[in-house]
Amino acid sequence: MALNPLSELRDVYGISDTDKALIKAFMQGAVYCWVKNRKDEPFAVRDLMGGENFEWEGTPLHVLYEKHISGGKDNASAIEAAAKDLGWLVKSVLADDKRTFIPSKAGLVNSYHWVGSEP
Repeated sequence: MALNPLSELRDVYGISDTDKALIKAFMQGAVYCWVKNRKDEPFAVRDLMGGENFEWEGTPLHVLYEKHISGGKDNASAIEAAAKDLGWLVKSVLADDKRTFIPSKAGLVNSYHWVGSEP
């Protein structure tokens, strides 16, 4: 299953493998929640972890922000870079998932739609 069609995947560096695994598990839960509750709607990472869910402190995602702050970026730049890292991690979660997701581009963001033919 996975992404259909296949597309470029990138790894995220500067965080531990454990942190990466925690982020992926956390985001897979968010994706499954979206699919369960909004089955016919595409989603972007900002739908899952933006808006009311923008505050990442206390979640596995916060290490992405801290990585960029530690690297000398200002707050706004660190937020933007952490969001891009999260986008790549979510894309890899979807690529490895048992379900099939169709990627699309809506403006500057990638969005995904679950095909819905598998359990």
